[in-house]
Amino acid sequence: MPQRILIIEDEPAIADTLVYALKTDGFEVQWKNLAREGLEYLQQQGAELIILDVGLPDQNGFELCKDIRQFSQVPIIFLTARKEEMDRIIGLEIGGDDYVTKPFSPREISARVKTVLRRVQAVPTPAPLVEENDSSWFDINTAKAQIRFQKKKLDLTRYEYLIALTLLEHPEQVYSRAQLMDKVWDEPEASFERAVDTHIKSLRAKLKEVDGENSPIQTHRGLGYSIQAQ
Repeated sequence: MPQRILIIEDEPAIADTLVYALKTDGFEVQWKNLAREGLEYLQQQGAELIILDVGLPDQNGFELCKDIRQFSQVPIIFLTARKEEMDRIIGLEIGGDDYVTKPFSPREISARVKTVLRRVQAVPTPAPLVEENDSSWFDINTAKAQIRFQKKKLDLTRYEYLIALTLLEHPEQVYSRAQLMDKVWDEPEASFERAVDTHIKSLRAKLKEVDGENSPIQTHRGLGYSIQAQ
């Protein structure tokens, strides 16, 4: 059965080229030109991946992404006419999987769609389970892809989960950004090291919500990151 791609883009010319390229590559494609229509479709029909324009007329694409993340972890590729790095960082922080600036080649988008879908469908390398005990801050269940911090389940994105899992394989070991990218990203050369900082920041915020006094993730200036398990 073809994988379904939902395009939320208000420019018909761009949408038409994307629809053609993706259908040519065997995907089922649905196009909506407003944020509310795209959200309604996703809630009712679902999709394997969303291509989301940041500059929609009825709602900013970043805000729509936040709404989607309330109920779904579907992969999202942002489209935007802006090239500022800050926009890319914001897109990653709120749960985006990729970010493409206009103008672009429809074939490039199709290739990125395939890459993101492979990345999401890839089974992460199992890590040793951390046994539940009173001396450990973290409990890990790799079968369910869940991590608990001080007995509370963390609501993590895929990248946050894999970064935490990597760090917890060897607590207190310092991992450079490049090492984390090699372990977490299927194609690290297609991303950039600042993405690691972005996901570390959001992971820290979720840990802080559970315990505002202890900060398990340590920054080693010029070297990378480590984590304390207790």
